[in-house]
Amino acid sequence: MLRTHTCGELRKTDVGTEVTLCGWVESKRDHGGAVFIDLRDRYGLTQVVVGPPESNADQIDEAGRVPSESVILIKGTVTNRLEGKVNDKLSTGEIEVRTVHFEVLNVCQTPPFTPSQSDLPGEDLRLKYRFLDLRRSSMQRSMILRSQIVKSMRDYFETHDFIDVETPILGRSTPEGARDYLVPSRVHPTNFYALPQSPQLYKQILMVAGFDRYVQVARCFRDEDLRADRQPEFTQLDVEMSFVDSEDVVGLIDGLVVKVAKEVLGKEIKTPLPRMTYEEAMRRFGSDAPDLRFGMEIVDVTSVAKKTEFRVFRGTADSGGFVRGINVQQAASKYSRRQIDELTEYVKADFGAKGLAWFRVEEDGTLWSPISKNLEESHLAEIRESLSGQPGDLLMFLADTWEVTCKGLSGLRCRLAGELDLIDPKELNCSWVTEFPMFDWDPDGQRWNAMHHPFTAPLESDLESLSDDPKACRAQAYDLVINGSEAGGGTIRIHDPETQSKVFGLLGIDEQTAEDRFGFLLNALKYGAPPHGGIALGVDRWVMLLAGLDNIREVIAFPKTQKAADLMTEAPGAVDKEQLTELHLRTLKGQKD
Repeated sequence: MLRTHTCGELRKTDVGTEVTLCGWVESKRDHGGAVFIDLRDRYGLTQVVVGPPESNADQIDEAGRVPSESVILIKGTVTNRLEGKVNDKLSTGEIEVRTVHFEVLNVCQTPPFTPSQSDLPGEDLRLKYRFLDLRRSSMQRSMILRSQIVKSMRDYFETHDFIDVETPILGRSTPEGARDYLVPSRVHPTNFYALPQSPQLYKQILMVAGFDRYVQVARCFRDEDLRADRQPEFTQLDVEMSFVDSEDVVGLIDGLVVKVAKEVLGKEIKTPLPRMTYEEAMRRFGSDAPDLRFGMEIVDVTSVAKKTEFRVFRGTADSGGFVRGINVQQAASKYSRRQIDELTEYVKADFGAKGLAWFRVEEDGTLWSPISKNLEESHLAEIRESLSGQPGDLLMFLADTWEVTCKGLSGLRCRLAGELDLIDPKELNCSWVTEFPMFDWDPDGQRWNAMHHPFTAPLESDLESLSDDPKACRAQAYDLVINGSEAGGGTIRIHDPETQSKVFGLLGIDEQTAEDRFGFLLNALKYGAPPHGGIALGVDRWVMLLAGLDNIREVIAFPKTQKAADLMTEAPGAVDKEQLTELHLRTLKGQKD
């Protein structure tokens, strides 16, 4: 090793020790004959002094000229800092190293930005020079946190007798859900591999093979439009178990949440984690991943709306729609008419709502708004009582379809919680949402789609609904929610051919299509498949949430942009014509000659 210690290691107890340090020049100060350098590595920062009598004139001159972010090696002796010069903000702040040998290992040219600067450049520039961005202490903390979380996960499953099995990256395309990334085969002309969207089919086959407890930190790929919390390539902790029901899987992950929160964040989490059904989550919060760090629950006042003569409320209720609202407590004085108009435009533009009705609870308990004259006092009183309105509260309502009221009020409550500082950034709130619908109706295609995947098992009590009422059929499915974001999802799988055949039929998958897409799995299920189920946890999202961040690219070393581009390596890029010829491919445009 070139160094004897790291830049975050030395303390007052090391005074008098001869050391060798290597690192990057974060900053330097020339004090007229002596140069003070803050030397940085990922472990911390140490002040080194290049000056007399330990250093000669040439070393002092070279230290004064070395650019920031250059890599240097120094040898010297640990000494106490002068009285009054101790830096309490640094773990090494009581000492400095008096340099006897100074050596530049690599000179840094002028960088487009420095890791220590307080005003960050735009994200595109940071991603283009990711090697500089990753030197920032906050980025390194995120990468270290990620490593700690993954290690804690691996350790947990090892103590529970899980076997870590790697599954293929090059597999068969099974087109359902998001688009596959396709890889052309040179050996098998005109045929393609697909990068896995998840190891779902492989892990089910592992259950048939008798590996009753499988785990893997798996790389997954989806060719889909991106958001701040989504990437085309991502990492998930993949788990599968045999001879279990949903309670077993959920209970296992409860223990994992407790362990990771304690070891990585020092937080105590009580179990069992709170649970609610999908129906309850949508009814109370309008979302299948509700943020439970604040209240503002949704209340249905459709029954009251049916009694009124107010056209917007009554018309919606009579046509089968819903009138639902939230109580923004003690916010009446905090939102002006102009700001409420902005919220109205927000729910209209983002969620397709027709408008936003609102009432202010006055000091005498009555409701006032521009529309209150259209409702009788008795109806206004019922609305206030339904939402437990108190003087100073602001009551907001949407009158629309179930879907629009869910999405609009969910988005509104989250926006208002942020604007009113109702969320404790240090809180870690974890819960489960269970009993999702088995199917989702596609009005354009006039067909049922699987809410999760075609191998999800229905609740045993709902088996008859597969034939009689698919909409009412609930799945043995469960999602882990952390601070209002889906952090993992799983299901119990179908393991008997009769049920699987019914599900395929409802999804419009005939026998030949099923064989073409999933033949290898269906064949395996004929050879003694045990009851099994599992879950996939989004590692990137876990790290983002536990780090208190809102951009998943901040916890991935080399992420893609929202257009799925790597600005540092300039991927994706064109390839030579010879490479395409070997793969029996030809591009329609942009081919490199």
